[in-house]
Amino acid sequence: MSWFYDIGRALVKIMLFFTARWQVKGRENIPGQGPLLVVANHLGLVDPPLLAVSLNRKAIFMAKQELFHSRFSSYFVSGFGAFPVQRGQPDRKALRHAERVLAEGFALVMFPEASRSRNGELQPALPGSVRIALRSGATILPAAITGTEQIKGMGWLLRRPRLTVNFGVPFQLPPRDGKLSREELAECTSYMMQRIAQLLPPEYRGYYADEEGRNGT
Repeated sequence: MSWFYDIGRALVKIMLFFTARWQVKGRENIPGQGPLLVVANHLGLVDPPLLAVSLNRKAIFMAKQELFHSRFSSYFVSGFGAFPVQRGQPDRKALRHAERVLAEGFALVMFPEASRSRNGELQPALPGSVRIALRSGATILPAAITGTEQIKGMGWLLRRPRLTVNFGVPFQLPPRDGKLSREELAECTSYMMQRIAQLLPPEYRGYYADEEGRNGT
């Protein structure tokens, strides 16, 4: 449904132009081709389309299963290049789909926290994105989103909030032999999330703030 994706991107750009102050930083860090795993913090429903128009290449999203329950939302979300994943449990079908997306050289977007942050701060991430990165060998592109937590109700239309997407320097996780232990997965996940946290203002870093930030010193 590339026509839907292209039209959707155009409509989102027009909407952002009139309703928000949209800014993209670090666009030069986005690899132009090859398998790419984009990992970002998650603040609101606007995050997926915002990332889609901020990337200079087509992106496919891993989205929660609930968005595919109704025919209307499923049509819209699928048309925007998303596929479902069951949260809170291993989903081998989604994992295989994600690996296939990367093997075909596309950009795959994931929100490692798995759900929107209620307070705007980074929450503890799940290891699924790290598993996919290690199994596929894909380059990881960290992305930090700010401002979308302000889009609630209708009042935000009058405020024209500043929405910023900040892309960091891409990196790869070191290859590991054999199955990773729970501690190794946690270590890799923390490292990946720290790369996102470094792109965020201090008040957004939450669980992944540095030790000084956590201690309030």
